[in-house]
Amino acid sequence: MQHSFDRRAFARTGLAAVAALAIAGGAKAQDAPSEFNIGIFTFSSGPAAAYGMPGRQGAELMIDMINEAGGVGGVPVRATFVDEAQGAEGVISEYRRLANDPDTQVMLAALSSSNCLALAPVAEQIGMPTISWNCDTHQLFLEDDLQFTFRPNGNTVPEFAAFAAYMVTVNPDVRRIAIINPDYAFGHDAGEIVKATLAAIAPEVEVVAELYPRLGTSSFQTEISRLSAARPDAIFSNLWGADLENFVRQAQPRGLFNQSQVVLALGETVLESLNLPDGVIAGMLGDGWWNTPTARANPMTVEFTDAYLERYGEHPVFPTMKMANALLFMQEAVEDAIAATDGAWPTRAQIAAAMEGRTFNSLTGTAVLREDNDAVVDQVIGLTTNESDLGFTTLTSMVRYPGEMLMPPIGGDPIEWLSTLTPDWLDSLPAPGSYN
Repeated sequence: MQHSFDRRAFARTGLAAVAALAIAGGAKAQDAPSEFNIGIFTFSSGPAAAYGMPGRQGAELMIDMINEAGGVGGVPVRATFVDEAQGAEGVISEYRRLANDPDTQVMLAALSSSNCLALAPVAEQIGMPTISWNCDTHQLFLEDDLQFTFRPNGNTVPEFAAFAAYMVTVNPDVRRIAIINPDYAFGHDAGEIVKATLAAIAPEVEVVAELYPRLGTSSFQTEISRLSAARPDAIFSNLWGADLENFVRQAQPRGLFNQSQVVLALGETVLESLNLPDGVIAGMLGDGWWNTPTARANPMTVEFTDAYLERYGEHPVFPTMKMANALLFMQEAVEDAIAATDGAWPTRAQIAAAMEGRTFNSLTGTAVLREDNDAVVDQVIGLTTNESDLGFTTLTSMVRYPGEMLMPPIGGDPIEWLSTLTPDWLDSLPAPGSYN
């Protein structure tokens, strides 16, 4: 299948032509490789593949589209995929193997926050430009001054603080909440962020239950019984992948969605696969939904979404969009680095320098990289509705919270920053429904 991306809209205008002229023109031709080799780390097997494979599929499609449009700086992209399911030791070994090959110039790593944290010092040691395409942990940039690690997709503090704000805005009478998150850093960090945010903006809210089932749990019947007995006004969850699907399928017949306001922070990923009831608070990590007003107004996003649906038989989910956005971020930076070197092929250090401080217009919004290489990204949240021409559950009463209103300052403790918020902070945020 051929795609008709407009190169002028797709990347920085003219940079590929500059590179192509340099390749055709003599001395600088030797600077350009025959292929632009990158490593991509995601889960291709195991329970986490429910989240990782949409990312990989997004990478495969976006790379095909980039190459059909001329490649990166006139050079075709070739990706080596690494399965994160092998564990941290294997992931680090594979990263070193690829990074020690001088032909590999950029890494997109990783999906898992633990792998992301483990790889960052390796990236710094080797000097390998590394884009954290999915890793959301706010701990990534807390302590070390990272020069080769970049995150254009946001972090857990603004993501989960936004859900707490939305929940108490649409349900101001909430007094009792429960938390059910996976039992590892991602789940526990989210629980701490939600509790800290609520303590600051809605101190009357009491947490009546905290449940952390192990990742890969097949039966949630015990947890559902405990949640039913606690009778919370609202239930927050950042379960994802097969865990999220199992929880929803088991909780609905037992009336949990009727008893409590349910908040599914990663609920966008199951809108098409599950029949969620109306009124569930759902969203994504960041702004990466293909069906927001911003995304629908972008011809590039529409073409990518249509191509993904045609190839894979389903719409992309936000991990897909995060991966695609990371690849476009990479392309822009490399082509800017080529321009800065008068068409010569840039070194790894020059590519990393071009990634710094970048304002990046993605498929789904705008990301602004701060001095610490972490991006300020908007957060999109809404309520589920089945009144849609799509034929599956979608979102209404949407809001797009500006990233700068949710992001802690550089250098401080993010949880302590959350404690400085007040109930009046809610009044400064856009209202639910303002982004439909």
